[in-house]
Formats: sequence, C-alpha cells, structure tokens
Amino acid sequence: MASAREWVAGTRPRTLPAAVVPVLIGSGVAAGYGAFSWWRALLALLVALALQVGVNYANDYSDGVRGTDATGRRAGPMRLVGSGAASPRAVKYAAFSCFFVACCTGLALAAVTSWWIVAAGALCVLAAWFYTGGSRPYGYHGLGEVFCFIFFGFVGTLGSTYVQHGSFTAVSALASLAVGALTTALLVANNLRDIPGDAATGKYTLAVKIGDGPTRQLYVALLGVAALATLAVVVLHPWALLAFVAAAGAVRPIQVVRSGATGRALIPVLIDTGRLELVFGILFAASVAVR
Repeated sequence: MASAREWVAGTRPRTLPAAVVPVLIGSGVAAGYGAFSWWRALLALLVALALQVGVNYANDYSDGVRGTDATGRRAGPMRLVGSGAASPRAVKYAAFSCFFVACCTGLALAAVTSWWIVAAGALCVLAAWFYTGGSRPYGYHGLGEVFCFIFFGFVGTLGSTYVQHGSFTAVSALASLAVGALTTALLVANNLRDIPGDAATGKYTLAVKIGDGPTRQLYVALLGVAALATLAVVVLHPWALLAFVAAAGAVRPIQVVRSGATGRALIPVLIDTGRLELVFGILFAASVAVR
C-alpha cells in the first residue's frame, strides 16, 4: 500500500498552479468590476483543484495499466501504478473520488449562477478522463496541448469570472489566452522530457509527432503568446504592466530548453514554468483587481 507521502506525490503538486491560476485571474477580473465573491471563488478553486488532482490520478492509472510507465524510460517523478506502490483499482477510485468532489461543488455553483455550467463541468470531467483513458485517449494522439489550452485557458479563466461577475469580459478573454499558453507550455515541457519513453511505448504526444526541435520552438512561442495577450490587456487596463515582472522567471527555462537539454535535465524547466505561471497569476490578478 502506498504511503501518504506517495499519494501526495501522486497528485503532482508542481502541476497545481495550472488549476489555481485560472481561478485567481478570473477572480481578479471580477474584483475589478466590483463583483468579487470569496465563497464563489473558493468553490471554483475547489472544482479546479479536484479536477486537476483527478486527472493526475487518472493519468497515473491509465498510463500504468497500459504499461506506458513500466519501461524504466521515464525521466519524471514516481508513478503510483507504474511503480507498483498502489494498485490500479485504488488509483482509479482516487481519480473518481476527485471527480465526484468536483461535480458536487460544480452543482453548487450552477445552482447560484446558471445551469449551463453543469454541461461545462461534464465536459471537463470527460476531458480529464479521456486524456489518457478509454480506447482512444486523445493525449496519445497529439491533442493534449489543444485540450489543455481550451480547458485551462478559456474554460477555467472565463468560468471563474462568470460565476462571480455573471458575464464574460474582454479582459478575462485576453487573460484566458495568456493562462492557456502558460499552462500548455508546462505540458509541452513535460512531453519534451518524455519524448524517448513515449515514442518507445506508442504514446504519440504532440512532441513525439513534431519532434524535438519544433517542440522546443513551441515552448518558447507559447511564452511569447502569453506576453502578447498580456500586452493587449495593458491597452484596456494599464495596471496589467505589473504582470510583466514575472517575465524574469522565463529567462532560465527558455535558456535550458534552447540549450538542447534532455531527460531529467528538463525537470527544472517544469518547476520554473509552474513557478512562472503562479507568479504571473498573482501579479496579473492583483493588477486587474484595481478599480
């Protein structure tokens, strides 16, 4: 049986900024319109975190039962199923438990806002499971980055604004582009690291499909998209310039990616990208909250 520490590691804590930042920024936008609601923001955060942890456990389960993590080629952190620390059944139930929490919390939000949120939530859960689950997981066919951009960028950011403000705004729409780009860059860095192992086990991520060089270019381009989207927000909300302070955190990961580092040498890129997104989220949310 896996220890408590191993179960916590299975949540992949370094990926959690991807769940926190959309809610943080969506709440900041709502605050800028005088519509911030701490309890709705808290519920939205719980939904986002439950989905993120759920998808991480679901990936652990699905990759484990497929044998993707059992080759010894992975350069990433320990996996519960692949390492044998936990049974596939236990990890699958952990994933479903997280999805259940997300659904219950989402229903509470829908009850006080709009019932179409139920449909959006159902799509989120389906996307989380079929990333690596099912007979044709889209993460195995080069579509992970597309779904990541949509759900962490548009759905997460715009949804967090909507449940508090009651509508979408130009600022939150542009912010969703920046958030989606940064979160997708995190996934791109992860898949860049895993190209050899994924290719050997038939996991055809976008990185495997387009190759090492273009994947590195894509990582840098996504950070550029985040910067451009933020610059567009500055036109509407000059205080958003504050978010560019976070750009200092992009220097080192870009250097490592462009240096040609591979395998475990790319792990710091994931750490730095997660930290970059979190710092950006805090600064951006604070800047657009100013009225």
